[in-house]
Amino acid sequence: MTSQRDGLDRFYSVIPAGGIGSRLWPLSRADAPKFLHDLTGSGSTLLRATWDRLAPLSGEQRIMVVTGRAHRAAVEGQLPSLADPNVVLESEPKESSAAIGLAAAILERREPGVIVGSFAADHVINDQNAFRRAVVAAVAAADAGYIATIGITPTEPAIGFGYIRCGEQLDIDGAPTAVRADSFVEKPDLETARHYLDDGNYLWNGGMFISRADVLLAQLGESEPALLAGLSELADAWDTPRRGAVVDRVWPTLKKIAIDYSVAEPAAKAGRLAVIPGDFDWDDVGDFAAIAKLHSAGGPSNLAILGENARVLADSSSGIVVSQTGRLISLIGVSDIVVVDTPDALLVTTSANAQRVKAVVDALKLSGSNDVL
Repeated sequence: MTSQRDGLDRFYSVIPAGGIGSRLWPLSRADAPKFLHDLTGSGSTLLRATWDRLAPLSGEQRIMVVTGRAHRAAVEGQLPSLADPNVVLESEPKESSAAIGLAAAILERREPGVIVGSFAADHVINDQNAFRRAVVAAVAAADAGYIATIGITPTEPAIGFGYIRCGEQLDIDGAPTAVRADSFVEKPDLETARHYLDDGNYLWNGGMFISRADVLLAQLGESEPALLAGLSELADAWDTPRRGAVVDRVWPTLKKIAIDYSVAEPAAKAGRLAVIPGDFDWDDVGDFAAIAKLHSAGGPSNLAILGENARVLADSSSGIVVSQTGRLISLIGVSDIVVVDTPDALLVTTSANAQRVKAVVDALKLSGSNDVL
């Protein structure tokens, strides 16, 4: 039997850095997605904070970043220690199955038996010690042959997150809190979310997956054999002069599907998915209401203000203002307001409607207004 240290020695972190964060428009754009922004006021972008969280676990030389070609310079500027062989560039977005699956396939060819862990570039986690404990336990579960995920202990009946229904306790050396995942549940309505919270057997789906690369790829192959075939062809050519030609030919043909549907849900149905409860603060910063909450001091007149040159006058107002212009913004008697002021676009909404910002982005795409996307 391998030791806990053996598992960590074979551990490789993967950071998928994709998506534009459309619910954070007009701050987040195609050329400046949300993972390249400091949304917490810490002085670090979300991507850099993710790197700093993972480096003590896997080491800087064992972190792979999967991102779009257009973001390469910005990503490498944020992460100067990122090794060139560990930069995987997507020619176009293809969802998380392709991004994580390709990383796993490349790493398995370089290092058979490697354990990979996928952690999104745009999540906020402050309790580093609790995060580390959860990852170490997940690596142990992966070493035992499971696909593991870290479920977040819910603190409120959130409707913006997916949930995992937990089952029986698992007997895994090095992962004493691991349980079997019974099923994944999509974002619920408020009444259902309250039921999940009261039930006590549901965790938020944090989108973190840890597995032996060969196990993850085998599960992907069962669900999406054509996708695995394409990723295998790409991985075979990746470290050869044939990479460019094969990427140009194969990548556009890959199916777009989230890893939750191609790997996690089928693994749960087959009893192969272990869940490690994560008792740490976590947020996927999915909209401006989430950002406001991160900056909230809890007072009734609290107003979060982001932006180096923000000029805001407020009287009896709460919510969030994000300014990139230096223009004076005055708020009087408005509650839970969201104001995002950029040089070429202005958004005004409320925290309650923050999730609907994506619809604006969809409408702009349909109208051909790509200059502001």
